[in-house]
Amino acid sequence: MQSASYQLYRGRLETYFDRTARDTWARLTSDAPVSRVRATVRAGRDRMRATLLGWLPADMTGMRLLDAGCGTGALAVEAARRGASVVAIDVARGLVDVARVRAPAGLSIDWRVGDMLDPALGQFDHVVAMDSLIHYPAADIVAALAVLAARTEGSVCFTVAPQTPLLSMMHAAGRLFPRGDRAPAIVPVAERTLRRRLAEAVPSHPIARDACISGGFYTSHAFQLVRG
Repeated sequence: MQSASYQLYRGRLETYFDRTARDTWARLTSDAPVSRVRATVRAGRDRMRATLLGWLPADMTGMRLLDAGCGTGALAVEAARRGASVVAIDVARGLVDVARVRAPAGLSIDWRVGDMLDPALGQFDHVVAMDSLIHYPAADIVAALAVLAARTEGSVCFTVAPQTPLLSMMHAAGRLFPRGDRAPAIVPVAERTLRRRLAEAVPSHPIARDACISGGFYTSHAFQLVRG
């Protein structure tokens, strides 16, 4: 059973993406024209997705991957093209509906709406949670990663919002932009705190590598946990 804090933040995300920002997010993750602010977010997400995919095997035939917080499905599609059997799940039904429509035919992708920590999802070779944990406090992030790692034979790749003065200033400045350009609430995490808590809570999967992607109004820090 997940904590009350986790359920609260998950509920906020579901409300935001399904009732407020479904169309905006679908546009952001397409090649349609967007504002300058969102263009930097799009570019940053593209770079981050490429980074995480670069940490996965080029040939994933016979492997099972969980795209935890799949959004409109770009990462899930690429993993499936590499031969993976993908379970792509998101709390926002509207985004999953967009992903289903966009996905090419013939790929092994099981699109689902629900909680990425649902035990019914089963075991995986790899898990990717790109920008889906950035809306949770550190304690909830670590607890979620412990659950995911316990079900993963290989690696768990995820991102957090780094706690830096620049990022705090940028989020404060974001309030000056029109409401359509605002991102959902993001919770910055101190790297030292995160590393310490992960070492304590997920000893089976130590940090293998990390990378920070930053540009314009996108800043995210990626980590890969690999079973030791």
